[in-house]
Amino acid sequence: MATARKRPRPDVVEESQAECPFSVIHPDPNEKEKKTKRRRQESEDHPQPKILLQASPFSPMGKFKDPNNTMDRHYQVQPYQKWMDMTRYNSFVLNGVKYWSEGFIFVANSSTIERQKNPGETLQPRKKSDDDWVARILEIRASDEHHVYARVYWMYWPDELPPGTQDGKKLIQGRQWYHGANELIASNHMDVINVVSVTAAATVNQWDETNEDDVQQALYWRQAFDVRSMELSSAELRCKCNRPENPDKRLFGCSNEDCKKWLHDECLIHEALLKTFKRLGTDKPHKPTPIKEEESGEGAKRPLSPSESGAAQTAEQSIDVKPEEQQHTIKLDDVENVLPGIKAENSTVSVAEPKRRGRPRKSEHADQAAAKPYEGLFEAVIHSDLSPPVLEITDLRESVTGGDKSWTEPLQCLICGHEIQ
Repeated sequence: MATARKRPRPDVVEESQAECPFSVIHPDPNEKEKKTKRRRQESEDHPQPKILLQASPFSPMGKFKDPNNTMDRHYQVQPYQKWMDMTRYNSFVLNGVKYWSEGFIFVANSSTIERQKNPGETLQPRKKSDDDWVARILEIRASDEHHVYARVYWMYWPDELPPGTQDGKKLIQGRQWYHGANELIASNHMDVINVVSVTAAATVNQWDETNEDDVQQALYWRQAFDVRSMELSSAELRCKCNRPENPDKRLFGCSNEDCKKWLHDECLIHEALLKTFKRLGTDKPHKPTPIKEEESGEGAKRPLSPSESGAAQTAEQSIDVKPEEQQHTIKLDDVENVLPGIKAENSTVSVAEPKRRGRPRKSEHADQAAAKPYEGLFEAVIHSDLSPPVLEITDLRESVTGGDKSWTEPLQCLICGHEIQ
């Protein structure tokens, strides 16, 4: 298996890698208009390369700073004439598997190859960015069955977000606390790859955060990354704390029809423990109180995968790919396994159970970590398997005698105060 190269590519291509003689540039179409008059005398046999516009296949639910940002990009593939002279196809067949334009694919990188070559060797703990790269096919062209190429948009693992990425009002790098384990980020980072580096077809769904019943069970994306401005589209904000949702962690919906807000379970626990500390402090025992029980509301969720339409193109139906024999050997030292550093182009720059979450790391929520007077004195857990769900609080204070050391309390909405059913 050969790996795909991502830009920039060195001048010399090693046999271990899937050779790709094409690269993508993004010229300014306005600059071309200024020079049109000077080009009128050029020979018709040598037409000037056209600047094409790639309409983005991604429409994030969130917004960018510029409300009119569509992530569309002008581009040229170089060498231009060699690329345009090749036949365009709707699909290709590799190792008996058919891949379609507009589909998602896994693409081999050096970490993939190393695991395949040393299956019994103990390797360093893996990050999601060590997995195969993921891309969406925009266009397929080939000169023959040995030379088949795909123009793609890369999907980013959150770990691969470069330094200086703008997430709302913050500048970030890498995975954030709200990114799920199977979450990808759509981008307009364009490249051309040799299709022999494709390892498998990928299923990637768009997650609609505004649909409360949308639970993703495979790879998914919700945010988009515009490499021109180094900006992430916004994520839906939840809870009293006004922060995004981590889909791998648990949320509780307020059952009050006039509220219906979704709440992070660690926020519910934090508020309950603050109230407990305020009531009992460091030396008062807890006196038990009865808990009112009511019937729970419906909380069923169903998977939803929004469909996406691909643009119809004039192309041949398919091409059967025959990889070159010399692409067997892999030299790991010559392969990059991370996304390239990207600079802003302007001058300024398995079936999932209900969402679960553990206790947040201190580094994730510094605002809460700075105000947790209950730490070491009380702890709490939410029993969502009960109807209605309840908070179980445990008294850790060994010096306090009398009263209960463990008790339950109703779960109350942090916004309207209604008991959650």
